[in-house]
Amino acid sequence: MISTLKSRSLAAWAAIALLGAVPDRIARAEDATAGTPGEWLAQYTSARTLGMGSAFVASADDPLGCLWNPAGLSFMNRNELRFESARMFEGTTLNAAGFAVPGSRLPSLGIAMVSLGSGDFERTNEMNDALGSFRESETAYFVTAAKSLSPSLALGVNFKFVQQGLEDFHAGGFGMDAGAAMHVTPAVWLGASVMNLGGPKLQLRSVSESYPTLMRGGVAMSVLGGRGLLSTEFDHSEGLGSQLRAGAEYWIQPVLAMRFGYQDGQGSGGFSYRFTPHYQLDYGVIDHPLGMAHRVGVSYGFGGFFASAAAEPSIFSPTGEKPVTKISLNARTKAEPKTWSLEIVNKSDEVVRHFGGQGQPPSHLEWDGKDDSGLPLPDGTYRYRMTVRDAAERHLDAPTRSVVIKSTGPEVVVPVEETK
Repeated sequence: MISTLKSRSLAAWAAIALLGAVPDRIARAEDATAGTPGEWLAQYTSARTLGMGSAFVASADDPLGCLWNPAGLSFMNRNELRFESARMFEGTTLNAAGFAVPGSRLPSLGIAMVSLGSGDFERTNEMNDALGSFRESETAYFVTAAKSLSPSLALGVNFKFVQQGLEDFHAGGFGMDAGAAMHVTPAVWLGASVMNLGGPKLQLRSVSESYPTLMRGGVAMSVLGGRGLLSTEFDHSEGLGSQLRAGAEYWIQPVLAMRFGYQDGQGSGGFSYRFTPHYQLDYGVIDHPLGMAHRVGVSYGFGGFFASAAAEPSIFSPTGEKPVTKISLNARTKAEPKTWSLEIVNKSDEVVRHFGGQGQPPSHLEWDGKDDSGLPLPDGTYRYRMTVRDAAERHLDAPTRSVVIKSTGPEVVVPVEETK
């Protein structure tokens, strides 16, 4: 019995250290109850969300977002595969993986797994004699379905199964989560969810424990032309009480974002780096009484709903052998495409050439290096990006790319021998 209580205490303490809990939760974890049942799952945060103070219920648009709000899957655009891993105190590990496919006429679907495992703990008897070692593990599996009732309102549900293992004892239980997400305007989003409906309920030995109902609610706002995001969230459950979370995200460049957050009196931060339009690395860190906790995640996005534009050649000369560049266009929207536009800007962020039209974008267009008035542009590097809007006023932005105008020919150095 002593070994059981000790294991739960150590594993819970390690998990709380990883998740960035505050001192009062550490105190609860050190007693014989090891905190609230399911606290490790309620306090879970990913590398991306940790940097935002875990305020994610209103913008839960990735495969692991179902742990905040299952309805968020409806607002994803691309198929996404995500992996998270962390190793912390006393060999404790926390791993997560998720995959989601956004839908249009059909529901958006996702699966996810979160696993907490302890290191080796010493087994003792009532006399505190060493009897070897043992481990504790907890794993949660999620199947998520979300459906948009309108372009601005979506509902979602999780079906989950939780397993717990301690020494030679094992238990499992089923539960449900439900959520709603609403885009009040294109820039203001609301989210709410109720977690642990009707369970899970686990019984390792003689004592049965039920995960308490957890309620989340929050608002997020897109700012700075979509490059920034402000988010806040309020959570409440029996045992954990009430928690306020807030965070911000800003994409400094199309490939680099910075994040700052606040939760339960602790500051957090992080960043994301996109290696290509498909791969993204996320990092999050939080400062708490047990030291700094770090999280790392990797995601791969593909297919789904997207917009793309690519110029070939990427370097051309309006007065040379390659007088134009061909920009290939492609887009897949959730509803019928309504309008599209492609803007070319100079190094001063001034729009020098604009293309656009109704419906689906053409397969390609050609640019001859001239501005909207028909005048040739100077040599240099120009950036371009296409935006497509559908009938429901949703928009998709293609990754920003560069094209170079180079009219001058190659420089040739002719050696001249000196005469004596």
